[in-house]
Amino acid sequence: MARICVFCASSTQLEPRWLELGRVVGLALADAGHEVVSGGGRVGMMGTVAEGARSGGARTVGVIPQSLVDLEVADSGADELVVTDGMAARKIVMIERSDVFVVLPGGLGTLDELFEVWTTATLGLHDKPVILLDAEGFFSGLLAWLRGLESAGFVTTKGMAKVHVATTVDEVLDAVRRFG
Repeated sequence: MARICVFCASSTQLEPRWLELGRVVGLALADAGHEVVSGGGRVGMMGTVAEGARSGGARTVGVIPQSLVDLEVADSGADELVVTDGMAARKIVMIERSDVFVVLPGGLGTLDELFEVWTTATLGLHDKPVILLDAEGFFSGLLAWLRGLESAGFVTTKGMAKVHVATTVDEVLDAVRRFG
């Protein structure tokens, strides 16, 4: 069993298909016997990942800053809810408490988390796999831009290789088995 940290959208404005993707990912991780670490929110994809994981019997750990608890968005159903003093501390705890990172579609916060774990892996500060779920081509523009940075010498080939791109939930599970 691995502790899988899932980064994803917490927006309440999402189309149902993205919420369903979160639920399916959570359930699939549970079915594979993994623990799920999330950003500790009960809203958006973040909430549906945790709900899906729990519905499949997985243990869930939410890591949330006090400021978001104060906004009443904490996942009170989490088996363990870790409250931090800010967003930076939240990322540190999530990195420390996880064996693998799975990145689902999301906005600025998700991209911040992706780049944090990707950069720290590239710098050799951890050797934990980073798996990007490019569902429906969600990240294709970002990946094309990053490949352009690689060809221009701004990102190393070694750095690009630190992220494993999957296009389906089954590919995510396969990557967790291979790299996790």
